[in-house]
Amino acid sequence: MIVLLTNDDGIGAAGLHALRRALLRLDGVEVRVIAPHTNRSGTARSITTRSPIWVEEIEFDDGSTGFATEGTPVDCVRFADLGLLGERPDLIVSGINHGSNLGDDITYSGTVAAAFEGIVLGLPAVAVSQQAGVGGMGYAGREFDFTVSASIAREVVGKLIAEPLPAGTLVNINCPAGELRGIELTSLGKRLYDDELKLVEQDPDGRRRYKIYGFEPSFEDEQGTDLAAVARGRAAITPIHFDLTDREGLERLENWDLDAIAGELDVTAS
Repeated sequence: MIVLLTNDDGIGAAGLHALRRALLRLDGVEVRVIAPHTNRSGTARSITTRSPIWVEEIEFDDGSTGFATEGTPVDCVRFADLGLLGERPDLIVSGINHGSNLGDDITYSGTVAAAFEGIVLGLPAVAVSQQAGVGGMGYAGREFDFTVSASIAREVVGKLIAEPLPAGTLVNINCPAGELRGIELTSLGKRLYDDELKLVEQDPDGRRRYKIYGFEPSFEDEQGTDLAAVARGRAAITPIHFDLTDREGLERLENWDLDAIAGELDVTAS
């Protein structure tokens, strides 16, 4: 079993190496690493298309090696799929992210994006994130203890190897800071963002600099969601898929006269 380990915090991140060491304890698992050479947090599913991407093989402190790239987390998964490792991986594991990825936040996350790329390519995937020790839901804090989150991730990966999920499903794991009070299977929760437009500088030419992100959000405290679980000191395990089609929406739009719309454009609806 070849596991590709990647992240968005960079190849030197403590979370990645805590997870790497934990996964190496699984029997029959070979861990390969391809990760960005610097922090690429918040890049979501961005890819590098307008220039070639540098790759460098580097040695870790235990003598093993991995590949650092100037690409995004999604690029890292593409590298593995296209042959950089010599063999295609069997599983994508992304993390451990320095900060939680909960609710609506997953759409911005480079960590979760790498896992999404796995399922797009037909590979099972796991994303792992750790809430910061201070700063609420992981936005302002810089203190992390990856001991528990790495162990949970190892056990989940072992379960997925023994009992694979259906194709197209990834598992998103979020662990709280502090003492673990349990583990829940959850759905994605709803963030309540508290961003504001804040002018921070204006130059003589009229250019203005604004801050619009970074203010700590809240969330809808709904039982059974990942946000509620982590807020109560429980790890959240959330299965996610990539089918964005609104099935009920298709039914609601069936009464639209597409032939009439097409007729206005002198084309044929199908």
